[in-house]
Amino acid sequence: MEVILLEKVQRLGVLGDKVSVKAGYARNFLIPKGIAVAATPKNLVEFEARREELERREAEALAAAGDRAAGLEGVEITVHRKAGESGRLFGSVGPADIALALAESGHDITRQEVRMPDGDTIRQIGEYDVSIHVSTDVDASIRLKVEPEPTGR
Repeated sequence: MEVILLEKVQRLGVLGDKVSVKAGYARNFLIPKGIAVAATPKNLVEFEARREELERREAEALAAAGDRAAGLEGVEITVHRKAGESGRLFGSVGPADIALALAESGHDITRQEVRMPDGDTIRQIGEYDVSIHVSTDVDASIRLKVEPEPTGR
C-alpha cells in the first residue's frame, strides 16, 4: 500500500515522501496515528495544499526537541543500588530507573526515550554515558553514575 508521510518516520522517510508499506502497517499504525495518509489522488492534492503548514509544524517540533536536548546536555545523575563486594549489582538499572532519576532532577523524560549503553540494563557499579532519544533527529547524552547504597551501620 502506498502512503504519503505527514511527518518524518525513522527508517521509512521524511515529510511528503510517497512510500510503499505493508497494508497492515498503514491501516493499523500509520494512518490511525495521523503519521500518514493513503496515496490517493485526492489526498495528494490535499497534502500539497497543507505542505507549508506541516513543514512549519515539523520545524517547530524540531526546535523544541533541540531545546530539550540542550537542557539535558551535561546532566549528571546518580543512582544507588545494593551491590556485592565485586561491584556487581543485586538487580539492575534500566531505562525506567534512569527516567525516574531524571524526573527527580527536573527533566521530563519517558523510559522509551532512554537508550541504554550496549542496549542492555546496567548490572555493574560505574559511570556510563546514556543517550536520550528526544526526537527522530535529536539525541542528547547524559552521564549516569551507579553507586552502591551507603551502609548505615
